[in-house]
Amino acid sequence: MAHQSLWSQYLQIPVVTRTYTTACVLTTLAIFMELVTPYDLYFNPYLMIMHHQWWRLVTTFLFFGTLNFNFVFNLIFTYRYCYLLEMTSFRGKTSDFVMMFIFGAVATLTIAYFSELIFLGDAFTMMLVYVWSRRNPHVRLEFFGFLNFQAPLLPLILLGFSLLVGHSMEVDLIGVFVGHCYYFLEDVFPNQPGGFRILKTPRFLRQLFDPVEEEDPNYNPLPEDRPGGFDWGEVPRPQPEPEEERQDEPGE
Repeated sequence: MAHQSLWSQYLQIPVVTRTYTTACVLTTLAIFMELVTPYDLYFNPYLMIMHHQWWRLVTTFLFFGTLNFNFVFNLIFTYRYCYLLEMTSFRGKTSDFVMMFIFGAVATLTIAYFSELIFLGDAFTMMLVYVWSRRNPHVRLEFFGFLNFQAPLLPLILLGFSLLVGHSMEVDLIGVFVGHCYYFLEDVFPNQPGGFRILKTPRFLRQLFDPVEEEDPNYNPLPEDRPGGFDWGEVPRPQPEPEEERQDEPGE
């Protein structure tokens, strides 16, 4: 019964968050069990084009390192802010959330092509964190229980933490830049005078992730709901009220 409860809780996680975080965990476990190596996963345009290893376009976002503190830290942040975005800003708009993933991946890969970065999971996490922080400017957060600040400062706090522990800030800065580009194109520019929405979700994504519910074929509509049930083009004429029968009282 316990495993059924865990499975039901797992299925309650929103689909995009569930898919992405599960893929990250499975990728790391596959490397830990030596089923694959990081050399099979990293972003390499030459191998993709010359040897048709197109899976690298995806796997470069799924590897956060071996099973250590860095992996756990990044996975928690990825799950948390992916979940919060999908349950708030993109609630009922899964196709738009997928479109954000596509935009973030394409933009990050384009930058990585010129900067020779090979693993982009950290940058993708930072993009999610940045977009959430800008869409929730009044939320107050705590960092390790002693630093209290508002949400828009979270990316700067994480950049400082990366510098403190000796990690390269280049990947995180790319994530911040891509996140800001998405935020500007989606939340800022359309609200300016003469602005318009540039990132439009394709129809096939809407049909795939947010399909319109079809009518039940067994539903039997009421007569007035059927075509031709009423004279739809005519204004109904008032009908005279029936006169009440008058009973003669005694003496009349």
